[in-house]
Amino acid sequence: MSLITGLTRGGKAWTPAFVTAVNEETCIGCGRCFKVCPRNVFDLEEREPDDDDDSDDVRSVMVIADASDCIGCGSCARVCPKNCHTHEPQALLA
Repeated sequence: MSLITGLTRGGKAWTPAFVTAVNEETCIGCGRCFKVCPRNVFDLEEREPDDDDDSDDVRSVMVIADASDCIGCGSCARVCPKNCHTHEPQALLA
């Protein structure tokens, strides 16, 4: 399958990179990616502490709620203070 491509205003080919993962280990749940995303790609979820975790605090992390709604703009990665997002070019889903 070929990757999704588009054209810039100047007529050059452009291959968007779509969000494929959010690293829950480094995510601080700040919500910046949620706020800047023009689609409904992310959702904030609460996580119970692990057994190895010394803290009893529930923490919030971003998760991908609907990856197929991502338009590949990369806004989430640009505002993330912890570089939690992974992006890759994708093929069109059938």
